[in-house]
Amino acid sequence: MKKVKNKEDLLFYTGHINLNQELKVPIATENISAGFPSPAENYFDGELDLNAYLVKNPPATFFVRVSGESMINAGINPKDILIVDRSLEVKNNDIIIAAIDGEFTVKRFSGKNNTFKLIAENPDYKNIEITSETDFEIWGVVTNVIHGFRK
Repeated sequence: MKKVKNKEDLLFYTGHINLNQELKVPIATENISAGFPSPAENYFDGELDLNAYLVKNPPATFFVRVSGESMINAGINPKDILIVDRSLEVKNNDIIIAAIDGEFTVKRFSGKNNTFKLIAENPDYKNIEITSETDFEIWGVVTNVIHGFRK
């Protein structure tokens, strides 16, 4: 796998990633409470295929690592890995990977009344208005984010 770094704080991974191979891990058959604790049960009977769960269209999917902080309020942090699907049609409020004037960025897409903007999810960063003069291309829709809690 080869890393390709871009000026805009995104690190693209290229090369062979076999998304057609199953990647199964154990999954609890019971939901975990995010509110009040529930009695612990030892139910790890199921399996979850991470590739099938995270990647819906393998030929159109790529991964990219984030190093900037413009999307932290959307839950996208530095060093997170984004899973991006190029086959999806962009909808209002989707988080996308875009090329703007030759540089890549990750932002929330906003399209209202023929006005298009890329919205930063951090008040320290400016939103980007897309005009007819902007060299703009959508590379894909972010479908999932992978980040760890333990450093």
